Amino acid sequence: MKKIAYIASECVPFIKTGGLADVVGTLPKIFDKKEYDVRIIIPNYMCIPSKYKDKMRFITNFQMDIGNRSEYVGIMYIEYEGVPIYFIDNEFYFSGFTPYGDVKWDIEKFCYFSKAALSILPVIGFRPDIVHCHDWQAGMVPVYLKTLFAGNPFFSAIRSIITIHNLQFQGRWGIEHLKYCSGLPEYLFTADKLEIYKDGSMLKGGLVYADTITTVSNSYAYEIQTPYFGEGLDGLLQARNQSLVGIVNGIDYDIYNPEKDKNLFKPYNSKNFKKNKVFNKTALQKELGLPVDGNQFVIGIISRLTNQKGLDLVDAMMNEICQDGVQFIVLGTGDPRYENMFRYYQGIHPAKVSANIYFSDALSHKMYAGCDAILVPSRFEPCGLTQLMALRYGSLPIVRETGGLKDTVIPYNEYEQIGTGFSFANYNAYELLNTINYAKEVYYNQKNNWEAMQERAMEVDYSWAASARRYEELYR
Repeated sequence: MKKIAYIASECVPFIKTGGLADVVGTLPKIFDKKEYDVRIIIPNYMCIPSKYKDKMRFITNFQMDIGNRSEYVGIMYIEYEGVPIYFIDNEFYFSGFTPYGDVKWDIEKFCYFSKAALSILPVIGFRPDIVHCHDWQAGMVPVYLKTLFAGNPFFSAIRSIITIHNLQFQGRWGIEHLKYCSGLPEYLFTADKLEIYKDGSMLKGGLVYADTITTVSNSYAYEIQTPYFGEGLDGLLQARNQSLVGIVNGIDYDIYNPEKDKNLFKPYNSKNFKKNKVFNKTALQKELGLPVDGNQFVIGIISRLTNQKGLDLVDAMMNEICQDGVQFIVLGTGDPRYENMFRYYQGIHPAKVSANIYFSDALSHKMYAGCDAILVPSRFEPCGLTQLMALRYGSLPIVRETGGLKDTVIPYNEYEQIGTGFSFANYNAYELLNTINYAKEVYYNQKNNWEAMQERAMEVDYSWAASARRYEELYR
């Protein structure tokens, strides 16, 4: 029986700000319980909904030394869908209305969390073979394991994996502050360990000390070894490339299932989508106040509205995109620049553009079902889940060839009749426009080919089961 502890800052359904929560909350359920004992450790945030808080039971508490101070560590417990979950309780650190605050405070909070996550293991009587840490918030776990905890026989045989979900976020701050927060000795803050350009970095610590590094797609694993994508860590990642593995994220095929999705106006599958998908489109147009026309080519964007997502390319070409026969639906929040940009285009193209500057899970499902294409023109994309959901619902992704987008969307080839979407290579607004226009041309003039592509897209398997098999190989 392999024992594995997942250590992370978020986990569905308790707390979620991004794809990290889906990975941590979904993967452990999928492993065979006879072979794997997987448990999750996350912070007990005040902002976890009370329906989960009410079910937690208190196990015990103790004091833990960290730096020059002693901190309370409480342990709460819940079993959720067959997976044991431990919550580290400390009101001083976890009482905010959101899981994250300003970076300086978060660094102190997650140094505490990383040390507490290891410290509770002997207390709960769980000695994992592997600690699987996620992103910079758990980056200090491998560091503590190989330094402060190294002399303790309980921890001596534990191996560590760190998964990079997005290399842009590194838990970086001045060395003195990180030294104070972590209680780690001076010798660790050098260029070959935790120091990066005169700062300290929690993620770098994890990447130096973990036994294995994974990231969330093969292409991203390759890209982050280059200066453009490497965020200052490309040299380290090149040096460790024998220990670096890319495994694509999955999506929950029970939640994202057009045949059983309660959010849809009409369910459908890969056999009857030709008539039922268009029903979802016209109902969506009606709900959003767009002219109702089942023949329109409807493009959707479901995204955080940030620079990473390639929205400056969309801005450069939006008037050209909104030509005859196209409607454009946006759902998401983020940078005010992009929120206002989409509001502006809705103002000048009211019959073409619907800007929904908020987030609604129900509307996102209706868009996956009702749009013909989903646009994901990212500057970089470690894995990306939007395109996987789009494929599942037969809405063809139009993506830039980067990271997980490149790995999961097969570009349409009309001569060989293969492909599950459309893609462009360079970060260039004209390439974006040409690709959208090509997709539109196929939609209007090669209807049979478009429908064959939708069928292929709906039958691809990007469920978590496929990813779980790769993780099992790694754990073995």
